[in-house]
Amino acid sequence: MNHVIVVGAGLAGLAAALHLAGTGHRVTVLEREAQPGGRNGTLEQDGFRFDTGPTVFTMVPLLEQAFNAVGSTVADHLEFTLLDPAYHAFFADGSRLLVRPGHEKMREEIARECGTKDAWAFDRFVAWLRRLNDAELPHFIDTNFNTPLDLFRSPRAALELVRLGAFRRLGPEIARRFDDERLHRVFSFQAMYAGLAPAQALALYAVITYMDSIEGVWFPTEGGMHAVPRAMARAARAAGVEIRCSTPVARVERGSGGGVRGVRLGDGEFLAADGVVLTPDLPVAYEQLLPDIPAPRTARRGRFSPSALVWHAGVRGELPEGVGHHNIHFGADWDNAFSDLLKRGRPMSDPSRFVAIPSLDDATAAPAGHHTLYVLEPVPNLQAGRTINWPDAGRRLRTRLTRDLQAFGYPTDIVTEQLVTPDDWAAQGLAAGTPFALAHTFRQTGPFRPRNVDRRVPGLAFAGSSTTPGVGIPMVLISGKLAAERIAEMLR
Repeated sequence: MNHVIVVGAGLAGLAAALHLAGTGHRVTVLEREAQPGGRNGTLEQDGFRFDTGPTVFTMVPLLEQAFNAVGSTVADHLEFTLLDPAYHAFFADGSRLLVRPGHEKMREEIARECGTKDAWAFDRFVAWLRRLNDAELPHFIDTNFNTPLDLFRSPRAALELVRLGAFRRLGPEIARRFDDERLHRVFSFQAMYAGLAPAQALALYAVITYMDSIEGVWFPTEGGMHAVPRAMARAARAAGVEIRCSTPVARVERGSGGGVRGVRLGDGEFLAADGVVLTPDLPVAYEQLLPDIPAPRTARRGRFSPSALVWHAGVRGELPEGVGHHNIHFGADWDNAFSDLLKRGRPMSDPSRFVAIPSLDDATAAPAGHHTLYVLEPVPNLQAGRTINWPDAGRRLRTRLTRDLQAFGYPTDIVTEQLVTPDDWAAQGLAAGTPFALAHTFRQTGPFRPRNVDRRVPGLAFAGSSTTPGVGIPMVLISGKLAAERIAEMLR
């Protein structure tokens, strides 16, 4: 039986472990932190519990695939609630839109708030999104590429994308479909997950809109988002996977032919392996774990997504009327805000913010009479904002956040808090100080994104946001599966 080591017990690593165990490999997962989760972490402080990573969970069937690989199901380990509304969107003119799951509910909301014409346009929009998803997911997302020529191995799907206008720009594509400008924002803000302004992102990234606006946003009924990696770890252990926490890896050891022979731990111990999956952020993985192998050019000199200032606040008091689990407060100057982030390298002068309130759907997240707030403001990464002094800028932005949250009606009687800046993301091992990895420009997408194998190191595969297929929970779950397929192919 071949032995495979997976470095990192985040979602990508755990997905890889489950798929590898399901195909009969002996698997050991090594995690530097004291518990599984990776970027999908948790913080317990003064009676509050915060999710420190992603807060939006979509595409549960992709998680189901990982559990199914070892003969289990999501329902055996987790209970999810469908959030309805998925988002509460607030606009500078004082209006609000609810983003509701599914076609009919969202159509009713659009008809009521935006008018019949846009409701009819939504019908056509949903049909377009479904066709995009059906062409993209199996043929260009959930697949391993060896060369850019592999784009043409599914010519019908490629032709379908061309017919659908997938290579036009997302912002203009949304704008031509809807009259109400609020819908332009609601259906294009997801481009931020891909590290791009909607005006520059390819329309094919509307598939992210399909994932959360049509398929729906889900939340674990107890334990917050960190319940997901905990459940995956339980299923992996039940399938025979060994998970060793508090076990940092120093480097990958290679044999005389260049192939992997195991890993060297931080304490000097050597663990032999026939295959290795690395899930740390790709540029950091090369720099720290493969120091004698130059990273691919894109990993070294690529364009990174904006970063995020995240404020975890445990507050005392009542919430304002009309807010929900996920809230987006859009600024007035939408386009100029992206110019601040991506071109000028400075905090947005007129920011849009995301505010999650997990305690609304998980009573164990905060004491009675209190709430947990997860406040995210996009900010420049350490490359674009190289002149920003984040200790000072973080304090200034926190003051601005407090003022604006008060204006929105949120309680700001702070019991406990933690502020996370790009410096902190970098300290966690995230290149350019961003949790959103390499941006999804055309030259960093699909077969042009850093590959999940390196021919110089046989027996090695990568998983996570910086490799195939990209950023976001659905993508990293797929990346773990694709890395497992790579290892299985190499060890046949």
